[in-house]
Order: sequence, then structure tokens, then C-alpha cells
Amino acid sequence: MPRNHFDILILLGRPASGKSEIMDFLNKTGPIERTERFHVGLIDMIDDFPMLWTWFEEDAILEKIMNKPRVQSDKEGYFLHQYQWDLLIERICMEYKKHQRDYTDYHAEHTTLIEFSRGSEHGGYASAFQHLSTEVLERAAILYVDVSYEESLRKNRRRFNPERPDSILEHGLPDHKLERLYKKVDWEEVTAGHSEYLPIQGHRVPIVVLKNEPELTNDFAKLAPALEAALAKLWSLYSRK
Repeated sequence: MPRNHFDILILLGRPASGKSEIMDFLNKTGPIERTERFHVGLIDMIDDFPMLWTWFEEDAILEKIMNKPRVQSDKEGYFLHQYQWDLLIERICMEYKKHQRDYTDYHAEHTTLIEFSRGSEHGGYASAFQHLSTEVLERAAILYVDVSYEESLRKNRRRFNPERPDSILEHGLPDHKLERLYKKVDWEEVTAGHSEYLPIQGHRVPIVVLKNEPELTNDFAKLAPALEAALAKLWSLYSRK
């Protein structure tokens, strides 16, 4: 029986664009409805935020408890090297391989949801896409959640909970960091001339943009039909590929 779900769905967009809320919505949707309406199977999530947050925590331990030099970031919380952003993409792909290894046919049931954000300041999507593995690119479709910088800033401020800075749904960036890292993004530049399939390392990856301004992701009743339409279009492209 043909599969009715994406093997890999990559969620992209600025911080606080709505990616985490989409993942939360899909996780809370029953498996039959999720597959039939949204083409998402049993969810296996890979997000680079917990990876980079671990680096910050380890640096804090080294500096404040062990009196040792920081390894990954400076005192302001910026990475020491730009290539660390690409290292995170390599880590995502490594995690994907690990998630598959104990299954005869991992994607018979699973949709891997991969989530990350990239700003032009640290290489953008142009750099990140060059570090996606062949195994990921062969099976991937991309949903880009589109909001302006001003909307990203508004929602980033709204969601930040200083008591839970490590939380997927409640983490945030100080305004000055958000501006430096994410005010400029290269999505439109990277996808210029490509409205359906994006060439990445010789692969044709289906792409669809979901506009989330005015905001849809704060109300599941509004999100459901918009997400259903976007993923139906993406599924049509994915199936043809």
C-alpha cells in the first residue's frame, strides 16, 4: 500500500515564526487524522535548539563552576566560529541516521520532522543546505513558515519565559541578538526562481511557503485549514518527485 506521509518534513523560518507551534499542533493531532489531513506519520522530531543550548550550558559550567575556558561560545553567548552553525546541520543528519538504524523500514510509519532557523549573518540557508546529507535530501520536503522580522521580534518577546530558557516552546533571544542573527535571512535569495522545487546538491527538494502573518499558529482552529492546504500542495509536489 502506498505511503501517505512525508518521509522527512523540514520546517524552516525565523525564530518564533510558528514552527514550534506547528510541531505542537501535529503532536496533538490523532494519528489517523494527522496522516490523512497533513500527510505526517508517526512523528520523530530532530531540532537543533537542544543541541546548541547544551553548548551554552556546558560553557556556563566550564566558566562558572570549573573555572575553565569556554569552548563553544563567548561571554555574550555568540558562537566562537561561524562553522558551528553548519556543524549543527551535520549533527541533525547524524541523528537522523541513528534514528533509523533499529528499523527494517523506518519510514513505513515515521515522518522525521527537522526544524532549524538560519540568518544571513551566520551563513544562512545557502550554507546550511550544503551540509544536509544525501540521505536527508532524497526524502525531504521543506515547509517555510514566513514572517517578517518585526513579527518574529514581537512573538519572540511574547513567548520568552526566563524560568524555562531551555524550553522548545518558551525559549527566546534578547532583542539585540535576534536583530544581529536573524533580521536578515536569505530564504528569498536562495529560492529565487524556484517556486516548487529547490535544487540542493543535485536534488530537487519540494518547497512550500506558509504565511503566518497575520498569525495563524496561536489558534489551532485557524492553523488547521491553512496547514492542511499548505501540506496538501507540498504533498502533491513530493508525490510527483
